[in-house]
Amino acid sequence: MRITMNHAKDYVGKTVQIGAWVTNKRSSGKIAFLQLRDGKVYFQGIVVKADVSADVFETAKNLSQETSVLVTGTVQEDTRSKLGYELLITDLTVLGESQGYPITPKEHGTDFLMDHRHLWLRSSRQHAIMLIRNEIIRATYEFFNKEGFIKIDSPILTGSSPEGTTELFETDYFGQPAFLSQTGQLYAEAGAMAFGKVFTFGPTFRAEKSKTRRHLTEFWMIEPEMAFVQHDESLDIQESYVKYIIKAVLDNQSYALNVLERDTTLLQKYVDEPFKRVTYDDAIALLQEKESENDYEHIEWGDDFGSPHETFVSNYYGVPTFIMNYPKAIKAFYMKPHETRDDVVVCADLIAPEGYGEIIGGSERNVDYTALKQKVEEFGLSMEDYGWYLDLSKYGSVPHSGFGLGLERAVAFISGIEHIREASPFPRMLTRLKP
Repeated sequence: MRITMNHAKDYVGKTVQIGAWVTNKRSSGKIAFLQLRDGKVYFQGIVVKADVSADVFETAKNLSQETSVLVTGTVQEDTRSKLGYELLITDLTVLGESQGYPITPKEHGTDFLMDHRHLWLRSSRQHAIMLIRNEIIRATYEFFNKEGFIKIDSPILTGSSPEGTTELFETDYFGQPAFLSQTGQLYAEAGAMAFGKVFTFGPTFRAEKSKTRRHLTEFWMIEPEMAFVQHDESLDIQESYVKYIIKAVLDNQSYALNVLERDTTLLQKYVDEPFKRVTYDDAIALLQEKESENDYEHIEWGDDFGSPHETFVSNYYGVPTFIMNYPKAIKAFYMKPHETRDDVVVCADLIAPEGYGEIIGGSERNVDYTALKQKVEEFGLSMEDYGWYLDLSKYGSVPHSGFGLGLERAVAFISGIEHIREASPFPRMLTRLKP
């Protein structure tokens, strides 16, 4: 029976066949130990000389790294391994030779590994991160389907910047300028006015000249938009969603978390404890109060938070923390003004602890046509480009809210990895466009 070893617990004591690749090997005179991967998990195969033909044992001893094989054997428990099972091999066939594989078990520099990203994905650590990424995607669809959301697809090519910035990748679109989209939000708002609750999920692009460990030029965003939903209810949904994907990873990817040596007690804490909600005013006051005791730059009211500021605030509370009601001068034109103040808007960023920073940005949307039109003009945006968006507030608008979660930042946070480049299968950064 052909299986993959992630189902090994169901086949203990049974003979199975597995297609795999050799990641490493060692042998003595009588036993060959093969480190194998089958696309799902990494496991050990044991070839005992006395139990196989001379040809099979000789082949096993001389296997090279990343040679593909078809192995037959008996599944048995192995409490010393991360998987908990191994394969006692009785037969082995080589499918594809691999000679001179460039990524050997020795240490390699990051640039070398990124140049060979198409092969680096085969390593146990990168493999585990991609398993967690896949689980977050699966759980995302599950969560929003359960909550009655409809998925709509926003265009990747747009004629303007939804965020009103100049950090855009421009291309020629049959003689007129077009841009790679920074967000699907404005289109999601149109969808919400048609279907009530929607979400978009697709690639987004930022031409930021940033080399930090939190930034990519191409990344994926999950962007829900909800009609008849005000900001507090949106925060509840955001918290439920983040808890849901964390729990899904804990429940379904324990093997990957074990490979990464992620502190699962911390992840469980984030599921069990309520997220903190603080205002921008209170966060600034806290940072100013604690400034002398910590190594971050002085910050004034009206400034945007830098990475050290976000890290301090979220670590101070020890759980993912919503920072609410930012100054309107540093936020987008479409956010709803505060009811009792004219200097802040009704919005929130969710800051992940352990130094992972912002993973969600969201707000209640402004539905006042006249005010929105004025904002478009104030931000120097084109009425021709944004006229369709203003139509949404002109024809039967309702209170509505939405948010965007950056997939790669969520992957980095839940996986516990240091750099966001490992959270993408083929990351695009300031100086990297291949492989």
